[in-house]
Amino acid sequence: MSQTYRLTERAEADVEAITDFIAADNIDAAVKVVLALEDAFVLIASRPGIGHSREDLTERPLKFWSVYSYLVVYDPASEPLTIIAVLHGARDVAQILKEIG
Repeated sequence: MSQTYRLTERAEADVEAITDFIAADNIDAAVKVVLALEDAFVLIASRPGIGHSREDLTERPLKFWSVYSYLVVYDPASEPLTIIAVLHGARDVAQILKEIG
């Protein structure tokens, strides 16, 4: 199993937007969330099967891992492991995944 991962441009933009949003109110909280996301990326890369499939959100063979209020969306079969997006759980995740394609 790979222990490396890569973020798509979309996922990188998601993490940056999350950081900026949280940091506007609390820089320490933003750092905490980003570190938790980075830890999750490493964990998922080392054990890609640990996430959950969500057929209610997409027919694609993607997996999901929760970090606080966010869903890390990734392709467990990719090499290196590819983080597709990082989305707040309150958003319309199914629609966003359709738009990403």
